[in-house]
Amino acid sequence: MKILLEDLHARGHSITVIRSSTSWYITEKSPLYTSITVQMDGDTDNFFDEYLKENIRLLKNTDPTLGSGLILGKYLKLPVMLNVRWITSGEGHFAIAPSPLSYIPAPGSGLTDKMNFMERVKNLFFHSIVMLQQKFMVGPNYDAICDKYIKGGCDIMSLLQEADIWLFRSDFVFDFPRPTMPNIVYIGGFQCKPAQPLPADLEEFVQSAGEHGVIIMTLGTLVNALPKEISDEIASVFAKMPQKVIWRHKGEQPSTLGNNTLIVDWMPQKDLLGHPQTKVFVAHGGTNGVQEAIYHGVPVLGIPLFFDQYDNLLRLQDRGAGKIIPLGDVNGHSFEQGLMEVLHRDSYRQNMQRLSRLHRDQPMSPMDRAIFWVEYVMRHKGAPHLRTEAYKMPWYSYYCLDVMLVLLTAVTLLLLSALAVCKFLCCRGRRKTKAKQH
Repeated sequence: MKILLEDLHARGHSITVIRSSTSWYITEKSPLYTSITVQMDGDTDNFFDEYLKENIRLLKNTDPTLGSGLILGKYLKLPVMLNVRWITSGEGHFAIAPSPLSYIPAPGSGLTDKMNFMERVKNLFFHSIVMLQQKFMVGPNYDAICDKYIKGGCDIMSLLQEADIWLFRSDFVFDFPRPTMPNIVYIGGFQCKPAQPLPADLEEFVQSAGEHGVIIMTLGTLVNALPKEISDEIASVFAKMPQKVIWRHKGEQPSTLGNNTLIVDWMPQKDLLGHPQTKVFVAHGGTNGVQEAIYHGVPVLGIPLFFDQYDNLLRLQDRGAGKIIPLGDVNGHSFEQGLMEVLHRDSYRQNMQRLSRLHRDQPMSPMDRAIFWVEYVMRHKGAPHLRTEAYKMPWYSYYCLDVMLVLLTAVTLLLLSALAVCKFLCCRGRRKTKAKQH
């Protein structure tokens, strides 16, 4: 979001941001915008580390995104643009676009767009769970706020469907082909930029790797470190490699750390991914990291932790550009085997570089596309002509069940009437025949 704010400010826009007091990226004071800060209670710094430890074998791939901004937009009667892929009930497409479950995998299902019968059963089951959660767990919380502040009430799904434009952080180089809508604008990789020179000390370390190159590893900003026993096993594998390793790790230093491994609190991820010495990206599968890996053409060894990360990595694995090791299966043997496969099998790099060429071959950059549509909505005070009216229809009308029921009833009545007439004529004919015989 901050990257989008920077470009909007550069084009002369005046911006007001509503932020939480615990926001990691959006500071209270900035030359880019005026801020309104909402105070949040509780310590979030170590939340995800503890969450990971407690749920290491029970992780689910869902990402409950807050919908309060939608209600605010409705209250202020302003056009709404969503810069989002994930919503209160999973993936955004499912709220607004036709989504046949025969070939569109539900979030968390771990499926691709090629499903056999049993996989389609599984897909339907996962989608049903998401819909039930939305209806009975998530939706009622928002309904209460809508009833309090919006005249006539509202519901969160209708608000999502009323949005003028969706800036969708995905594209069909990364995602599986599927039906879409005219108000969805795909901006996958909008944050990606050409690599900048590394700091001198980091450049020296990278160049010291020689022909073997560099492996970089990070699990994103939400998790500082894996549990110690897993970190020790990963470090021992790295120590045996001829490559140099740069590892963002903020926990206790692994006891098996090798001389070839540089531990850092922060790394210039996009600049390292764009460096010609980088051979493999070991990552958790967050959207930004996956898109940057595609942009720079670096194959991925993925260790998904939670939220959408498994689904993201699955799309790379299905295209032969990455490999997944489920967190519960990570040990010295599996990690070494996976790393050697991605490092030394040429197809991984070739497939990822093909995705990179496809991603870059666009008439307009994703960021320019995002800015154009933001300004488009401002110029025209919304974009209702791009919005489908389907959300105003009850489900039975959407699927034409009422039409089919009426037609079926009419055909049934017609057939019954014809049958009754035939029966009447036959009975009358028999009576006349009997009368003549007597």
